[in-house]
Amino acid sequence: MTEALEAKVWVLGDDIDTDIIIPTEYLALKTIDDMKPYAFSPLRPELAGQIAPGDVIVAGKNFGCGSSREQAPEIIKALGIRCVIAKSFARIFFRNAINNGLLLIENDGVQEAVREGDLIQVEPGKAITANGQTFPIASLPQNLLEILEAGGLVKAMRKKNGLE
Repeated sequence: MTEALEAKVWVLGDDIDTDIIIPTEYLALKTIDDMKPYAFSPLRPELAGQIAPGDVIVAGKNFGCGSSREQAPEIIKALGIRCVIAKSFARIFFRNAINNGLLLIENDGVQEAVREGDLIQVEPGKAITANGQTFPIASLPQNLLEILEAGGLVKAMRKKNGLE
């Protein structure tokens, strides 16, 4: 996912940990689709049912902290979230998200510029535009872009090795 997009914003706060993204008790369910309805349930039980494909999450600092469960970015992606914009990300969550093909963008100004339900424009590697303000963003290294464009690390390696 490296093309420009316009999306509806869902605003979350600081320190959204993996137990908020998907609580431990739901990890025993068989599939990511089975787990999806419980995403963010400790914080906002209704949120998973309100997110529409193509939406964006804007959050504060330390998004994805806590345990390194791979299901957290998988569920966000399965909900149809196009990208997560946050002031900062937990390091292991960042890598798990990229490996699962979920675009993450660090920016420390967007959260204060938007309210839930706003529309924003995201040009990965260039800028985010929200409510008349433009926020420059850094581009990701080429190897990470290739993983995102392929839809995740496994798909990127299969493509690179001529298996797809």
